[in-house]
Amino acid sequence: MTPTRPEALARLEAGYALHRLDRADDRDALLDRHGADIRAIAAIGHVPIDAALLERLPALEIISCGSAGYDAFDTDAIAARGIALTNASPALAEEVADMALLLAQMGWRDMVAADAWVRSGDWARNGSFPLQRSFRGRRLGIVGMGTIGQKIAELAGMLGLQVAYWNRRDKGIDLPFQPDLETLAADSDILIAIVAGGAGTQGLISGDVLEALGPQGLFVNVARGSVVDEEAMIAALQSGRLGAAALDVFASEPDPDPRLTALRNVTLSPHQGSGTVQTRDAMAALMVDNLDAHFAGRPLISPVMPA
Repeated sequence: MTPTRPEALARLEAGYALHRLDRADDRDALLDRHGADIRAIAAIGHVPIDAALLERLPALEIISCGSAGYDAFDTDAIAARGIALTNASPALAEEVADMALLLAQMGWRDMVAADAWVRSGDWARNGSFPLQRSFRGRRLGIVGMGTIGQKIAELAGMLGLQVAYWNRRDKGIDLPFQPDLETLAADSDILIAIVAGGAGTQGLISGDVLEALGPQGLFVNVARGSVVDEEAMIAALQSGRLGAAALDVFASEPDPDPRLTALRNVTLSPHQGSGTVQTRDAMAALMVDNLDAHFAGRPLISPVMPA
């Protein structure tokens, strides 16, 4: 298992025999002693679960992930074994949607530069900050229409944005579906990425997509750094072929490319989409709730891959 929030950890300690692989001085020795008896993993998505680990756990029935993403998991190996997999998307969807639209508004209204305008004394020396563009009424393209994408769309509608979306398949919801990413970008003022990470979405937001968004466009990433071609994004931002970016995730975390951090037209957040006490507690609680449901014979609450 991996560390979790105090209340969730207390529940695990009360209801289960815990084997702390994350704290083990000798992982192999722990697996030799207990691996054959382990029926569940409480996990976080950036800690690898691969075929080699699964081979050491012949009785494993369920992996309950306390994050939305599970990029480091070998999902093919998990599926081949018929192991159930759950995640915490429902617990963090609203928080990440809030962050996505917060970043969009900050990037669109150039709020980082406005803050600096006040702090530096430029307001007193040089007068009013340059007029910005209205956020309400803009065209928003959402890349990914899963649990979080739908929450972003719901909130965006409340804020007066015109929403369309791309997804691997039409979700059949009451929003315009655009199967071509470049077309969606060209038709959008703001593009928000909220797809899962992993090999299947590596570089999905390509240089061509960003250039279709254009010199007045804003790209917001609350997905994973891997879903955008970061080299192409940096080049487009530097040249003005892309207007601005607001980023919660990066290809190299926690040390983003210094070319990004040097750009005036980039708003930066340290991967804090779900980063509140309340939401992290809810995510950890859902991780335990899924385990409890499985062992009580009830339906899983947030299955990604049923057994």
